[in-house]
Amino acid sequence: MDENKTALVESLILWLQTFNTPAPCQTIEELTTGAAMSQALHQIDPAWFDNAWLGRIKTDVEGNWRLKMNNLKKILQMVVNYYNEVLLQEISDFPLPDLSLVAEHSDPVELGRLLQLILGCAVKCERKQEYIQIIMTLEESVQHVVMTAIQELMAKDSKAEPSGDLEQQLKKAQEELIELLAEKETLAQRCQELDIQVAVLQEERNSLLAENDVLTDRANQLDTFDDPSTLSGRKHSQLQQQLETLQEENFRLEAAKDDYRIHCEELEKQLIEVQHRNDELTSLAEESRALKDELDVLRNCSDRVVMLEASVETYKRKLESLGDLKRQVKLLEENNTTYMQNTVSLEEELRKANAARAQLETYKRQVQELHTKLSEETRRADNLAFEIKKLEEKHETVIKEKDRIIIERDSLKEINEELRCTQAQQHQLSQAGMLPSSSPSHDNLAAELMPIEYREKFIRLQHENKMLRVQQEEFEREKIAALQAQLEEAHKMRSELDTEIRLSRERVTELQQQVEDLQKALQSQVAKPDDSNLKRKLDAHMVQLNEAQDEIMKKKELLEDLQPDNTQTSLKVDELMAALKKKDDDMRAMEERYKMYLEKARSVIRALDPKLNPANAEIQALRNQLADRDKQILNLERQCEQARLKEYEEKLIVTAWYNKSLNFQKLAIESRLGGRAASMLSPGQSFLSQQRQVSNAPRRALSISVPASTSK
Repeated sequence: MDENKTALVESLILWLQTFNTPAPCQTIEELTTGAAMSQALHQIDPAWFDNAWLGRIKTDVEGNWRLKMNNLKKILQMVVNYYNEVLLQEISDFPLPDLSLVAEHSDPVELGRLLQLILGCAVKCERKQEYIQIIMTLEESVQHVVMTAIQELMAKDSKAEPSGDLEQQLKKAQEELIELLAEKETLAQRCQELDIQVAVLQEERNSLLAENDVLTDRANQLDTFDDPSTLSGRKHSQLQQQLETLQEENFRLEAAKDDYRIHCEELEKQLIEVQHRNDELTSLAEESRALKDELDVLRNCSDRVVMLEASVETYKRKLESLGDLKRQVKLLEENNTTYMQNTVSLEEELRKANAARAQLETYKRQVQELHTKLSEETRRADNLAFEIKKLEEKHETVIKEKDRIIIERDSLKEINEELRCTQAQQHQLSQAGMLPSSSPSHDNLAAELMPIEYREKFIRLQHENKMLRVQQEEFEREKIAALQAQLEEAHKMRSELDTEIRLSRERVTELQQQVEDLQKALQSQVAKPDDSNLKRKLDAHMVQLNEAQDEIMKKKELLEDLQPDNTQTSLKVDELMAALKKKDDDMRAMEERYKMYLEKARSVIRALDPKLNPANAEIQALRNQLADRDKQILNLERQCEQARLKEYEEKLIVTAWYNKSLNFQKLAIESRLGGRAASMLSPGQSFLSQQRQVSNAPRRALSISVPASTSK
């Protein structure tokens, strides 16, 4: 048996060498590392035994049996999974190799089992024909051994296997039984050898006893054995010693024989117990097979029960849906009856509505006239509100200017009083003789003490400072006035645009109401020989509605241009674009709704007889109304175009006039400043008179610039 296993291992090693693996695979010790076997498995099926798994196999494990065992465990686990998941075969009946013996002692029997499993993977994979051809190229003896290994593996796979813990216990018990039988055979053989030895020793003993008897007789004849000095005495003593040693050895062998007999009896008892246990395990295995069969039957029954329950549930749902459908049919019948009643009542109301339609048209005309008057009045009211607001702002500016003038007057009064006091003090000092007579009366003590050059330079710098202040104040006032004018103009335009947007929205709502009325009229009419004309009129109304919305959007864009803040304008532009997109979506939905209504009207026209419902008079009235509305739309478009041109011309005129007035104001300011500088530098004037002229200059500039702002 061992020779067969070693031959199997050697043949499988020769077969494994055909893979030409990088790792050596010449001897059993080289195969125990697992590197060559893992590389061969990678060649057999690279998809399952991939590079990642191959990288986990360590190659430098020589001398360390634990690392070898780890590699072999990975290989065995992956091979078993390959049999179960890829080849769909159970190999539990095949004895798995003991990896500890392979790794620690290089056991050829266990290694042969592992190589036999790898051989099974090769001959059962997708490229099995290639590997079978490689096997056929080997020597005949190797081929025979490999084929027997494959057949053994196939036979093991095809057997029905007991499952569970009972099967494992049975297998273990069988292995123990085999071991005990082998041990019994060895003990029985040993007992036979001991019996043979005992028989030989007894024969020797008998021969020695016979010889002893002969010698004793001879000793009695020759001389006494008690005398050790004689030759017979010495032989007698030697023979006695040999006899004693042989007796001791005999006793020892008999004791060993008894011990072996007792051990053999114990082993026989154990064998009987193991046989009883084996019988019990076989009965339990049969019971487990029966229970397994019953379990399979019950599983099939449970699967059928689940399928039947699912079918019952589907039938219940179908019954519920059938009941729902019946209820829906009843509801639809009730709705049909109510719809028939509604159609009868609506026909009666239609007859009444036809009588009241003419009166409704007169009311509509009156409402339109009132709307036009209302729009004019709202425009007037908005203009008046804007004018009132502008006048209030002017009033506030005048009040602020008045308060400033009053404050300036009070400050000048205080300065005048201080100057009078200083003049009076100087006059008293001059009378008392404390001041020289040559000092002027209008200079103070600080001016007397300063040199003339510094005094002139100080006066000139003060004058330049005052002039620059005056220029800066006038420039700021002009800029403020221009900005106020622009702001007022922007507010005015914004208010006008707001009113126009509100009016245009009202117009859009009116047009939408008219379109809805037309839709109702189209639905109520039954016979229409010229529905294409009505469709064109409807499209014209839609175009008018789109133009009104475009006008609204343009006016909104003008409002955005008037806004000064860019961030606010961007936000408003986004909002308006979203509103425009929403309006476009609404218009598209409205167009689709109109198309749907037209299709419904056509279907109604085709379904009903045109002779039963003559409505030519109403159609003619609708045509007249549509023609009047088309004329109104054309007039509104002309007025809108004229208003745009007029607005553009007004903007151009305002900008030109503003630029011209700005140039005139600059020229006037420069001329006034030049004349004032010449008058201030004239001799004979005192410092206080120069200061009065400079302080009065802003008031004159203000009196000149205020009419310009009001005229704007």
